[in-house]
Formats: sequence, structure tokens, C-alpha cells
Amino acid sequence: MSGWLPTAPCTPAHCVTPAGPAVGVPRAVARLTAVVALVAAGAALVPLARWIPERRTRRWCRAVVRAAGVRTRLTGGPAVTGGALLVANHVSWLDVPLLGAVRPARMLAKREIRAWPVAGRIAEAAGVLFIERDRLRALPDTVARITGALRRGAAVGVFPEGSTWCGRSGGTFHRAAFQAALDAGVPVQPVRVRYLAAAGAVSTAPAFVGEDTLLASMWRVARTGGLTAEVHVCPPLPPGRYPDRRALAAAAEAAVRGAAATGGVTADAGARRPEVPCAAGALATAEVPG
Repeated sequence: MSGWLPTAPCTPAHCVTPAGPAVGVPRAVARLTAVVALVAAGAALVPLARWIPERRTRRWCRAVVRAAGVRTRLTGGPAVTGGALLVANHVSWLDVPLLGAVRPARMLAKREIRAWPVAGRIAEAAGVLFIERDRLRALPDTVARITGALRRGAAVGVFPEGSTWCGRSGGTFHRAAFQAALDAGVPVQPVRVRYLAAAGAVSTAPAFVGEDTLLASMWRVARTGGLTAEVHVCPPLPPGRYPDRRALAAAAEAAVRGAAATGGVTADAGARRPEVPCAAGALATAEVPG
């Protein structure tokens, strides 16, 4: 496997443990049904997205996560406005609506998703930027499309690790997408996502790794009780502060890793979130490796 297609060593058999109280099958089925219903409702409203207030989209994203039986806790500062590159560590399929709960953004996704029944059409209508991860020559075009979206004032969400990890460890932030932020002259907003069990320890139950299927991961989440998704919004990295994409990617990764170590003051979703530094470097994002 080349560096253009990074993979994580995490697998369901070795890394995923559905810790926490088990939820009964009827309740788990009800949770999945609610998730599907909310996603279907959101898909039906995609053509009207430009007229829907952003706050309602954020509420819908939180509702999807809550329907799966996962409580959302937002910490840190508010997300920046205008064009911005949102970058986060990648653990689960839940990461996408959680990032949307911070700020709705155009997400990156591998080109194969476009061919998925129903989901592909929904993703395309929602403005997902599809990328060809198996073609190195497609990288400049991908960066150019991200740059164009950022210059038009959009937020673009990226998971720069290039692969999902179990949550107990993470991968290196690949640099390609950060070039788009430099070219567009927009800030980078680091976001840390982690999943906690009822007792407060890191949970790997929501992970979507290795040979895991989406259905298997969704069912595991639905059967696990007491899960909390903690989303920490780090201070933005302003344009012009970092000389190149290597330094910018390193600063974003340091901010996200620092958020895991410092924790910070927490607040429930919807409450005012205090500004909490993530790491010293921060004070001085589907997946595009590179």
C-alpha cells in the first residue's frame, strides 16, 4: 500500500471493544430506524439546503448522532466563519455529522461512494467533493477544487489522517489538503473527536476500521449504551502564520493531539463554549493524504 493510500493498523478484532451496558435488540433497532429516518429527511431537504439556516443544520447533525444513542458534548471555542478548512482526527462514520454539528461543511469522500445506491446521490447533491485516492496525478486537481470552494467562502471538512483509527491512537496528518488553505488564504480549524464510555474511558465501540462494514459498525453503536461523543474545537490557525503545508499540518496535528491531553472546560451541546487552548503550537480535516 502506497503513501497515497494510507491505512491504519486498527482492526475490529484487535482494537474494537463494545464496552458499556448492552442495549436490547428492540431498542437498537429503534435507534437505527431513527437514524435512517433522519438521514432520509435530510436527503429530501438537500435541494433546499441554501435556504436552511446553518443553526438548523447543526441541530440536525446532533439529532442524527443522538438518534444512534450517542450523547454529544461540545467543548472549546466557536468555529470560524467564512472560508475555512476544518480538519479532524478520524474514528467513525459518526465523525461526519459531528463535524457538521460544529459547522456544516463540504466533505471530502472517495470517488467510490458516488456509485453507492442512494447514499451516492445524496452525497453528490449535498456538495461532497469526490476524490480519486488511487491516482496520484489527480492530487493537484483535488487541491484546486478544495481551494476554489474555500475561496468562495465555503467550509471544507477533511480527515487528514487518510484512514480511520480506533480512537486510542491516531495517524499522521498528511499535508496535501493544507496546501488548499494556504492557496486560498483561509484559516484552518482543528477539531478533536473522541468517544467515551459511560465510565469516562475512551471507547472504541464507534470505530469503523479495517474490514468492518458500515452496517456492522452502526449496529455496534446502536447496541452500546452510555456513549458520549466529545468534540473539542481548537483555536483556528490563521492564514499567513505558517510558511508551508508541512508546518501547517504539523501545527494542526499538534492542536488536535493537545486537545486530547488538556481536555478543557466542557459544555453540553447547545451551551456557550468557552475558548480553551489546545496546544502551545496552536497559539504561536474524507481523506486526502500527501
